[in-house]
Formats: sequence, structure tokens, C-alpha cells
Amino acid sequence: MKAKIRAYKSPDDIETSLRYIEGHRKVLESYGVKKVTSANHNWLYDDQTYVVIVESEDGDRIFGGTRVQIRSQNLKMPMEDAISKIDSNIYAYMDKYENKKLAEFCGLFNSKEVAGYGIGSIFLGRIAIAICANMGVDHLMGLCSPATLRNSLRVGFEILRDLGNNGTFYYPRESLIATALIIEDVQNLPNATIEEKNRILDLRNNPSQFAVEKGPKGELEIIYDTKI
Repeated sequence: MKAKIRAYKSPDDIETSLRYIEGHRKVLESYGVKKVTSANHNWLYDDQTYVVIVESEDGDRIFGGTRVQIRSQNLKMPMEDAISKIDSNIYAYMDKYENKKLAEFCGLFNSKEVAGYGIGSIFLGRIAIAICANMGVDHLMGLCSPATLRNSLRVGFEILRDLGNNGTFYYPRESLIATALIIEDVQNLPNATIEEKNRILDLRNNPSQFAVEKGPKGELEIIYDTKI
């Protein structure tokens, strides 16, 4: 299978961002989820929001995507509003980091067409972390599902046990569990496995490259175009 992964600042390509929104909506609805905080579109024209899209070589089909949303005075991170409904301490907790550059890895999805290749569980995580390091982000946060927790820990995340029930919440609905995560040191990735750290560093230093990646379902030929 072949795919292209590219990254851009959301306002620079509104058309693709709208296609990303539609793809995300369809995947959520296939799981019976009608609305989640990260599916709000207030980030669309935000110059601190970056979209990573996985698409066919010709750009006709979107296979998946995610966002890196930097926290600012104008726009909080999606997980703050999501967690506030369950744990009101979230805003005070985030304010402790007011002197740091925070971002959230959010809005992650992949289509059923590419399920099992690792696009949503590993490849997009690597790229998000690589982008954050190049943008000077100090801490990267996020919410993950049980299915992606293991790979999230591999790429350097830790569980934010100070929030919710030892880091877990019922989100985006009562029957689904999400875990709050953080990478405290985006530059050095002390908690990532050696293999993942080396791959992320390579993607950070060489954002335009071609690679044959191995996923659970088989090999995936990827053209990377993630320089911002």
C-alpha cells in the first residue's frame, strides 16, 4: 500500500482541513459518537493549529489525520473542555504550565480502509511529536483510547495520573474510556523506546523523505512531506 503524509498550518489549506473534518466525522459516527470536543471547528483559522493528513498519492482520498493544537490565550486545548465536564480541576492544572509552550495531539482518526496498518496508532504519533519539537513545544498532551495506549507509551507519552481516575475518563461517551497523556520533554523523549526515539528524530531532521514502514498488517510505502 502507498500513502502520503503531509503537514500544514490549518489556515494555509482550508479545503483540506474541511476534508479532514468530514473524514473524522464519518469515523466517529461509525462508532456511534455524534459529537466530541475535539471535533469542534474553532481551530480552522487558528495559526497555531497544524494538521497532519494521510492521503493517497494523488490526493483524492484521505486515509486519516490528526492535529497538533498549540495552547494560546485565544484557544485552549480541546482536552481541557472535554475533561472539565468530569474533572473541574483541569483548567487550574493547565495554568500551572503557563510559562511553557503546550500543545495537544488531538482529532486522530484513520479510515477503515487502512485499519491495521498502524496509521492511527503509530505513524501519526511519530509525526506529531517530530513537528512539536521543531516548533519549540515543551509539553505535548493528549487523550487516547485503550487501543492506542500501548503505542502512545512507546513513542514517549506518560499517563497523567493527577487527572480523572488515575488518568482515565469516560470519554467521548460513558461506554468509552480515554486516558490522559503527556510528554514532558518533547525534545529529548526520555520515555520513548530507542527504536521509536530514533525514528522520530529522523522524521524531525528529515521531514521530506520516502520510507517503507512496517505496520501490523504489512508494509506501507509512505512519502513524507511534513516540513512546516
